[in-house]
Parts: sequence; C-alpha cells; structure tokens
Amino acid sequence: MEASEEDKLPEEELIGQISTLTFAAMDTTSNALSFTLWRLAQNPEAQTKLRQEIMEAKEACGGGDIGYDDLVSLPYLDAVCRETLRIHVPAPLRFREAKQDIVLPLSEPVRGRDGKLMHQLLVPKDTSVFVGIAASNTNKALWGEDAYEWKPERWLQPLPEKVLEAKIPGVYANLMTFWGGGRACIGFKFSQLEMKIVLADLISAFKFELSKPIYWNMAGVQYPSVDPSGDKPEMPMKVSLVKEAVRA
Repeated sequence: MEASEEDKLPEEELIGQISTLTFAAMDTTSNALSFTLWRLAQNPEAQTKLRQEIMEAKEACGGGDIGYDDLVSLPYLDAVCRETLRIHVPAPLRFREAKQDIVLPLSEPVRGRDGKLMHQLLVPKDTSVFVGIAASNTNKALWGEDAYEWKPERWLQPLPEKVLEAKIPGVYANLMTFWGGGRACIGFKFSQLEMKIVLADLISAFKFELSKPIYWNMAGVQYPSVDPSGDKPEMPMKVSLVKEAVRA
C-alpha cells in the first residue's frame, strides 16, 4: 500500500499471489522444521549442543529474545539448518520446460546406449526437464562418502574443494534446495530466519524425543506420517520441559 504507483501491484494480482504465499511460505518451512526436530530427536548430542549455544546467546542478551544479528550468526544453529536443508529438501521435485534449443554440459561424461561417451546433451525446445534436487545436494562425488549422513559439523569447516569448484547455481549454501537463477525461491532469506527463530524458542524451552517410527512421504512437499501408507500427515514426539539446571 505504501509503494509508489509504478511499483504497486494491482489488487487482482496481489489476490492471485495469496495462494503462493500461503503454500510456499508456510508448508515448506513447517515441514523443514519438522525434518529438523526429527533429526535433533535422533541425535540428542547435537540437540544438547544446539541448546547450549542458544541459551548462551539468550544470556548474553539479558535473558530476552536474541537479536537478529546475533541469531543469524550462531554457527551451530546455522549448521543444523544448512545440513537439514541439504539432505531433506521440503519440495524435492522441480520441472522446467526448455524455451529454446540448448546444449546442456555434463559435469561428468555418461555413456549412451550406443556405447559412446557423451559430454553434453542437446535439450530441444519444449522439452520437459525433471531436476532431482536431492541428488545434487547429496552427490558423493562432491560431498564425499558421508554425503547421505546428517552431520551439521561439516558446515563448521571449509567446504570440500569439489563442492566449490562445481559452482552449483543455487542461491543458498552451494545447494539447490531453494533453486537458482531468476526462478529461485523469492522468500529463501525469510524462510531461514523463520526456521532459526522457531528453533531458538523451541529448543531453549523443550527437549524433543522420538515416540514412534516416522515415515517421510514423497510429494510436492514432503510430509511425515506414522503409517507407511502416508494417509495422515502427523509426527508425534515426546516433548518435555528443559530442566532449570540446564537452562541456568
């Protein structure tokens, strides 16, 4: 409403974007938080380490809310978020359509059915292309043999040279989680901040433990369930108050 007339969105366009804001800004972030809490429940040492970092930051702020600059600079909290978003892509399926003929270079050659090695692929105009984001984020050739393991500590040290040399076109942490280029997630910065604020409040007050096996269902946005069929999205957990001795 405060934008200049030339920058202001028409009301019908604003209304048309509401479903995108509601779906993309809430469902993916909430499921990313579910993934994070699930991983922390599986790894109590990591949960304790994260809680200690958050509590120390709260104490430094006089016991109140952690300020923006301090929150985004907490190294282990950032590492936990990055590692979760690396392995668990909330919206893992992406399709794009080529608007013109294009030659796609390959990072490594592949052998075709005729036995010849191919170093690039011709993608004709109007071809639908499926992009496996999780495959990129967990590529062992780049991230090493432990690429499928959840290890926040990997972000507390320099990234492997192969990751940096690969020049992954994503807008976040050498990953494709938030896509890349002009069609990248417009709210990826907000999503990161939202995750950190919620985790800082929850982890400082509660301890999370698994109560039942959880199944993760592949969909437009991945979701948890206790039933392998995935009929009902749910993720029950044992949640208890953090003892004052820990919080002191």
